[in-house]
Amino acid sequence: MGAAGSKLEKALGDQFPEGERYFGFENFGNTCYCNSVLQALYFCVPFREQLLEYYTSNKSVADAEENLMTCLADLFSQISSQKKKTGVIAPKRFVQRLKKQNELFRSYMHQDAHEFLNYLLNEVVDILEKEAKSTKTELETSSSSSPEKIANGPKVPQPNGVHKEPIVTWVHNIFQGILTNETRCLRCETVTARDETFLDLSLDIEQNSSITSCLKNFSSTETLHAEDKFFCDKCCSLQEAQKRMKIKKPPHILVIHLKRFKYIEQLGRYKKLSYRVVFPLELKLSNTVEPYADVEYSLFAVVVHVGSGPNHGHYVSLVKSHNHWLFFDDENVEMIEESAVQTFFGSSQEYSSNTDHGYILFYESLGRTK
Repeated sequence: MGAAGSKLEKALGDQFPEGERYFGFENFGNTCYCNSVLQALYFCVPFREQLLEYYTSNKSVADAEENLMTCLADLFSQISSQKKKTGVIAPKRFVQRLKKQNELFRSYMHQDAHEFLNYLLNEVVDILEKEAKSTKTELETSSSSSPEKIANGPKVPQPNGVHKEPIVTWVHNIFQGILTNETRCLRCETVTARDETFLDLSLDIEQNSSITSCLKNFSSTETLHAEDKFFCDKCCSLQEAQKRMKIKKPPHILVIHLKRFKYIEQLGRYKKLSYRVVFPLELKLSNTVEPYADVEYSLFAVVVHVGSGPNHGHYVSLVKSHNHWLFFDDENVEMIEESAVQTFFGSSQEYSSNTDHGYILFYESLGRTK
């Protein structure tokens, strides 16, 4: 990597961003799924900043109790504090912890990067929620002797069954959006709306399509009839209805997962769809509820699946950092042209030698979505 690292430094020259570090990750046999996602998260600036801040304020705690989040924070801290600008780091402690904690990632089988991303973010959320709850309990215990000191007025004991406000962590502030599922009864026209949160959107894909058309399909109106009829509370019976999904509140960081692995009944197994799906560098979300119409996003990372099938292959990532695009392939890091991003859209023919396809896309909101 020495030569490759210095090649990257030469390529960037005096444009090398102040204080930035570009480090490849060592692969422990089959950990490219993990490496590619970690690179995307490291260059997700709000996530990195929060994690490093957490690391700084919890240093003593981190030594006492290791978990997946402290291992990740430790890894990010190692990268950001390197004296060298480029090189290779072995994310050994993190990978060991991951395997110890979840048997799914223990085998030497090909793992799914999207499953790993989901697991990691949910794990971080769980850890933050537990910490927030124990801090809250401590505060309540220490202030219960003098109720007038509580800022929000004295605590009224809650009866069982009362809905407590969910804890909102910084992971939620960064990645969480809200979808609204609207169902309109075709008999009485009553609209029932149900909200649900998401940390990423999984989109069905079609040949020669684009993210915009995939998002349109995601939000398209579907008619519920025959055995799929909807029970309307107003009519007190099953009725034909129209259903659609809209983005009620877009997230600050929008993560899009393209469903490239499809279960084929006749084959009895999953098949990789190498469809060409264009993902733009700038994305406008139009299927949103007012006042978020036309929220704009900018692409900053892509996790790419390389290979023709779901059970074997490789993962790499493309990352935009300080207006430069970089290609991370385990230990190797190199600079690429922005135009090279297009080569990862997929193949317009069914059988093609191009097996490098965008799989998880990370977009950052250009405006405030709060």
